[in-house]
Amino acid sequence: MLRRHTVWFAMLGALGFLAFAPWGALAQEAAKAPETVAFTKALADQLANSKVAADTMWTLVTAFLVFFMNAGFALVESGLCRAKNTVTILAKNFIVFAVSSVAFLILGFGLMFGDGTPFFGTQGLWFLVGPDASPATGDAYQGVYSALNWTGTPLWAKFFFQLVFAGTAATIVSGAVAERIKFSAFYLFSFLMVGVIYPIAGHWIWGGGWLAKLGMWDFAGSTVVHSVGGWAALAGALLLGARIGKYGKDGRVSPIPGHSITSATLGVFILWFGWFGFNPGSTMAADWSAIARIAATTNTAAAGAAISASLLAWWFLGKPDLTMILNGALAGLVAITAPCAFVSVPSSLIIGLAAGGLVVLSVLFFDKVKLDDPVGAVSVHLTCGVWGTLALGLFAQDQFMPGTTGNGLFFGGGWTLLLAQLTGVVGVGIFTFGISLLFWSLLKAAIGIRVSPEEEMEGLDVQEHGITAYPDFRIASVGEVGGGYSGAVPPLAMAAARAQ
Repeated sequence: MLRRHTVWFAMLGALGFLAFAPWGALAQEAAKAPETVAFTKALADQLANSKVAADTMWTLVTAFLVFFMNAGFALVESGLCRAKNTVTILAKNFIVFAVSSVAFLILGFGLMFGDGTPFFGTQGLWFLVGPDASPATGDAYQGVYSALNWTGTPLWAKFFFQLVFAGTAATIVSGAVAERIKFSAFYLFSFLMVGVIYPIAGHWIWGGGWLAKLGMWDFAGSTVVHSVGGWAALAGALLLGARIGKYGKDGRVSPIPGHSITSATLGVFILWFGWFGFNPGSTMAADWSAIARIAATTNTAAAGAAISASLLAWWFLGKPDLTMILNGALAGLVAITAPCAFVSVPSSLIIGLAAGGLVVLSVLFFDKVKLDDPVGAVSVHLTCGVWGTLALGLFAQDQFMPGTTGNGLFFGGGWTLLLAQLTGVVGVGIFTFGISLLFWSLLKAAIGIRVSPEEEMEGLDVQEHGITAYPDFRIASVGEVGGGYSGAVPPLAMAAARAQ
């Protein structure tokens, strides 16, 4: 009997343990739950902070690369122009970034990215003083720069990245007006360019303005940066007129060779390198897959354009002209800037090949109509910026950035995207060229924009800056338009200059 009771007690004890043990475990887990939630939240915060750190680092490093492109522009422009104008060209390319930094800080960034109208920002205009919750993104963002709420970086990282792009647009103008522009006029125009012209046009596309709402896309700036700079350069070159001796009365073109093709070539190498910050950096996020593909499309377009430019120049000129090859590479880089994130690598090759051909034809065309552009800035940045913007409407594929551009015309997307791109090209062109021509005209009336014929013939280095780039190496070239320093002015050339 005792043994039977013992068995029953053991069975009841076991059942009790089985019944109540899970509840005890659950109670322990419940006690640990707040700790688990806290740990999970801490882990999520750490991951979020790590992403912000990675995105910020990537954005700033690529911005530093774009900043270094200023050295490339300075070398290209000075190398393709005459030795007697080297100092003024270097001075322009240096001061333009300083002016851009101040103009974009004071007003430009707010006009471009501040909330407001479809045509320009009206909030947070001055010195980035508007409220901003960066690096919060999407619906979590609270502030006045909502056009940039898609990137999880601090506000000042956004500002610096956009600043180096603004500086690039202003630098483009320098090449087209080289060797005859007053330093003071370029100085003032650069401030107006970055403080007013560039940010208003940029707001339409990158600031959530009317072109963005229409469905236009420009990933890294074929229109926003390069075409805007090209239109402003075209207006300046038209109003300035050609350099003395560039075109004869019979329309014959007199080549004015630059003094250092070595510097120009090194400059293009630097620009090509910097473009790996320009285009991949425009993700403003450490998205490694997108970055790698954008780098590939960027490089492929540049390579294709250099090849096609060399072949076409060989055909037209009888020689594989190096300046055409260099501008060909730049043309491919400009053209792929808008579509680089939205097209395949094979498509980027086609875009680049077309750009290389276009830049050669454009240079020859502008010489034909007597538009003097010493470095081919208008052909590279305007002509190929327009082509790149339209190419996006032809070659875009939705698979690369789902939910953005959709498919272009060549991939079954119809005409919608291409028409939006065309509208953007025309709208930005009319505005930028018109207001640039107005500002150049006002400067011409107020202070003059062109140096005197005597100053132009002697060289702007001596007259504008009081120094020369090569004081121990001076080429005497009396009567020779293409030479370096000349103490005499050919009377026929002087008379032609005064008649302009």
